[in-house]
Amino acid sequence: MKLSLKSIVTAAALCCVAAAGHAADFKPRIIRFGYGLAEDSNQGHAAKFFADDLAKRTGGKLKMKGFGSASLGSDVQMQNALIGGAQEMMVGSTATLVGIDSDFGVYDLPFIFRNEKEADAILDGPFGQNLMAKLQEKGLVGLVYWENGFRNLTNSKRPIAKMEDLQGIKLRVMQNPVYIDMFKGFGANAIPLAFSELFTAMETGTVDGQENPVTTIQSSKFYEVQKYLSLTKHVYSPWIVLASKKWWDGLSADEKKAIQESAAATRDFERKETRESSAKAIDFLKQKGMQVTVVSDKEIERMQETTRQATQKFASEGHTKLVKDLQSDLEKVRK
Repeated sequence: MKLSLKSIVTAAALCCVAAAGHAADFKPRIIRFGYGLAEDSNQGHAAKFFADDLAKRTGGKLKMKGFGSASLGSDVQMQNALIGGAQEMMVGSTATLVGIDSDFGVYDLPFIFRNEKEADAILDGPFGQNLMAKLQEKGLVGLVYWENGFRNLTNSKRPIAKMEDLQGIKLRVMQNPVYIDMFKGFGANAIPLAFSELFTAMETGTVDGQENPVTTIQSSKFYEVQKYLSLTKHVYSPWIVLASKKWWDGLSADEKKAIQESAAATRDFERKETRESSAKAIDFLKQKGMQVTVVSDKEIERMQETTRQATQKFASEGHTKLVKDLQSDLEKVRK
C-alpha cells in the first residue's frame, strides 16, 4: 500500500509539473488582427469571435486586438506588413494575393462555383489547402478561408438587366487582372481601386459602381451612394486568414495549435452568420431605397459564355494544370 500510495503521489506530482510546463507554452502576446470592413460587419463580428475564442483557449495569454475599417491599411498593405513582420495577422480577399502568387487568381474565375457547398468542399479540401500552403515561401501563413459570398453589381446610373446595360459604366474592380478582363468583356469601364478608397470614389463620381456580396454592400453603407443592385452572383469570393511567417515561426507548438483551432472555429461561425445575413441583406437594401434587379438565367448564361475567354486566358498564362485540377475536383464534388 505504501508503494502504491507513493506511486500515486509521484504520478500526481508529475502531472502537475507537466500541466505547469504546458501552461508556460502560452506567452502573453498582443496580436494585431487587421480587416477591411467596419466593426459592425460579418468580418468584424468574426474578428471578435476569434479574439474571444482564442483568449478562452489560452487562458487570456494570447490577446487578439481587431483593427477594422482598413485602419491598418488596404489588404495589399496589410499583406506586405505581414511579410515584413510589422503586423501579426489579418483577414482579406484572396483576390489581392495574385500579386504575391498568381495562382490565387483561380478563385476569381467567373461562375466556377454553383453554391456554397461546392465552395466549402474545394476551399477546405486538398485543392484549397495545397494552394494555401504555397504562401509560406512568400512569407505568409494561410490558416483558413472565410466567406465573403457571391458577388453582385451595384451602380448609380441605371438598372443592369443585361450585359449591354454595362456599356460605359465606370465600375470599380479589385486590383486583379481576372476581374479587369471579366468586366471589360461585359462592356464596362473596369477601374482597379483599393476597397478602402471605394466609398469616396462612388460618392464623388470617380466611379459609377462596384461589385461585392450583399452583406458588404449593406455593412459598408453603399446604399447611400448607389441606387441599383443587380443580382448576378458572377463570382464566389473567399476571404483568407493570414499570419506573418516571421511572427508565426516564433510561436510555440501549443500557441500555433491554439490559433489554428480557434481559426477553424471562427471559420464555421463566420460562414454560418454570413449565409444567414445574406438572405436578410437584400430586404434591408430594398428598404433603404435600392432598386433590385434579378438577372435572368438566360442572361447569366450569356455572361458565362462571355467570360470563358477570361478563364482561357488565365489558364494560358501558366495555370493550365491548376484550372484542370480545380475542374476535376469540382466534378468529384458534384457526383
